[in-house]
Amino acid sequence: MKAAMDVRLRRLVEHARAHSPFFTALYRELPADWTLSDLPLIEPADYWRQCQPLEDWPVLSGPLADGHVFKTGGSTSDGKLSVFRRDEWQAFVRAFGQGLGRQLLPGDRVANLFFAGDLYTSLLFIHGALSHSPAPVVEFPFTCNVEDAALADAIDTLDINVLAGVPVQLVRFASWLQQAGRALTGVRCLLYGGESLFAEQLALLGRVFPNARIGSIGCASVDAGLIGAAGPDCAQGEHRVFDADTIVEIIDEASGLPITEPDRKGLLVVSNLQRRLMPVIRYPTGDLACWREPAGRPERKFALQGRASRGHRVRVCTLSLFPDELDPLLRGQDGVLAWQLLVGRRDGVDTLSLRVASEYAPAPAAEPLRERLLTAQPALAELCRQGLLRLDVAYCAPEAMLTHPRSGKLMRVVDQRAYEEVAA
Repeated sequence: MKAAMDVRLRRLVEHARAHSPFFTALYRELPADWTLSDLPLIEPADYWRQCQPLEDWPVLSGPLADGHVFKTGGSTSDGKLSVFRRDEWQAFVRAFGQGLGRQLLPGDRVANLFFAGDLYTSLLFIHGALSHSPAPVVEFPFTCNVEDAALADAIDTLDINVLAGVPVQLVRFASWLQQAGRALTGVRCLLYGGESLFAEQLALLGRVFPNARIGSIGCASVDAGLIGAAGPDCAQGEHRVFDADTIVEIIDEASGLPITEPDRKGLLVVSNLQRRLMPVIRYPTGDLACWREPAGRPERKFALQGRASRGHRVRVCTLSLFPDELDPLLRGQDGVLAWQLLVGRRDGVDTLSLRVASEYAPAPAAEPLRERLLTAQPALAELCRQGLLRLDVAYCAPEAMLTHPRSGKLMRVVDQRAYEEVAA
């Protein structure tokens, strides 16, 4: 298996270097006898630079003649675009469907509650994956916009026993059920994707779905592609590597060296062996993770552990927020020396706290900056309006900014949510 993977990786690298201007430059000094660790990590800001129009994007290794275009984020109106050739997309959903099928039983009746429209992929992706499940199932593609009462009635009348959706949708539906005094005892499985579930959310879901096993639907993203499959033996946040199609690494953020031992947290890095049009080779996903099993195990298990300090994307609720897009806005404010985002949870709601170090004392009022941020990020403003996210902005002294305990570098993103408590 390893020898075959090495051959596929070498062919992918040579293809990318020959046909993608971005990778031609990135691999200019690559030695002839290179190994995986010789390949430089992709810098996401460089990777996504000049990504629109697609025809001029230097990452692509050829023209987009057939296939699919999806949006990778929801924080701005012109979110970054990810492209797949038709055969690449089919390979993606087929492999994910094989992994997803480990959690399904023949005859399961699955409500697909993921997002659709506006170039978002989740409903279409899960729809495709379900069609490749080794266990034959029936799908009900409701989308996330179905009314709660109608969904509850449909689950009863159509004998639906599996719900699949993003946590914010599942939790919102569970809250409605609890207020209505209803429990859906016929649901045997809840599958979530796109973000993590936390302790108080799991407790709520358990009250209204008392017979349901709750688990990840799998780990994938529209930019990185295939990452990990979840199975009945996986705890919250745990997944198994797709050995045949993906190389998963966990990298020490300070040293850049691979982590091989279990239970040591590092940056999750993915090389996707399925994609050639938009190559993804040693791509930092922005997640922290740790290995759960010793090296050498087939389909080695890993656990997601929150967002990395230099993550290029912050996932809160249904939103992908790109810190690189905030930087010009914040740097344009008079007297700003540095800034960082603290991601947390309070009273069952995700919180974003923006810390801004100012050269002035006393610091200016924070509310005008908060309003400018919400104006620049309408999706962020909408989540705040709905009460699904709380945004705080505060000025502080430079020495109050959090730095990496080993490297001393400023941590752009600090994820303070309790993933370990959930996994336990």
